Amino acid sequence: MGVRATLLGSVLLVAMAIALHAQQVWHVKMIDDAALSKTDGPETRTRTSDGLPDGLVAARDTGDIRSAWYAMPTKRYGHGILGDAIEAGELKVRTSAGKMLSVQLPETEVFEDRYPRLADLDGDGTTEVITIRSSVTEGASVTVYGLAGGALTERASTGFIGRANRWLNIAGIASFKGGRAKQIAFVRTPHIGGTLYIYEFDAAGLTRAASMYGFSNHVIGSREMRLSATADINNDGAIDLALPSDDRNVLRVMGFMNGTLTELASAPLPSRIDKAIAVEHSSAGAAFIVGLGNGKVYRVGQP
Repeated sequence: MGVRATLLGSVLLVAMAIALHAQQVWHVKMIDDAALSKTDGPETRTRTSDGLPDGLVAARDTGDIRSAWYAMPTKRYGHGILGDAIEAGELKVRTSAGKMLSVQLPETEVFEDRYPRLADLDGDGTTEVITIRSSVTEGASVTVYGLAGGALTERASTGFIGRANRWLNIAGIASFKGGRAKQIAFVRTPHIGGTLYIYEFDAAGLTRAASMYGFSNHVIGSREMRLSATADINNDGAIDLALPSDDRNVLRVMGFMNGTLTELASAPLPSRIDKAIAVEHSSAGAAFIVGLGNGKVYRVGQP
């Protein structure tokens, strides 16, 4: 009984420590609004010359795919979630050998996105292209492309949400669980009660690793898609994700603890988050720079 009691006590102490850490409320301090532009700055991706009117090019220095962008503007899907009714019908990439490849969608689908994302998701040295692909009748999905046999092909998909005019926004692509592999985080239906999903990618496709309700990382009709940021806030080797609550009045910091998606910290704010979230690194650890709808800018960090 003594051994069992000791073990039970140890388990309870660990559980209490996790709960206390998960409930941690971070400090919020108003700062000079110039700090937002200094830390976050303008969009670093370059504009496309043959794509969407304000589409952007994703680029990386390694891997078999070096850049990707959307092309073939179309109005065949009138959702307009990003502020206009112009979406893309084609994905283009440029390979490390300088070859240009593309995928064209059928008339029933579009890329409901401003730019693709490039990452080596499974750590095998090749590049995956992560997109937001929508059906005009079934809504959005996360769809992954890559090179196979010299062609650009679909590698995996979460599947469409299941209803027209239902969208999702990618929140981050990082090693949320630690290790070489990277996971895809996105918020499904961020305007009508958003759920955060974490998906893993391997040869079998995309598999859900975790989900949690109560998030939003986009303002309806806005071109700004970066209402989230990633950083390792507790130096455990796994990347954590900061993004707004579903009403955008609270910054929530999410991470994996003992394999479970957990709220590590939160910070109530005096107005809704409506600008790109930036990361500020210092000797005290990572903090997040957050711009609000009231025109003020705040630094959100650990006590």
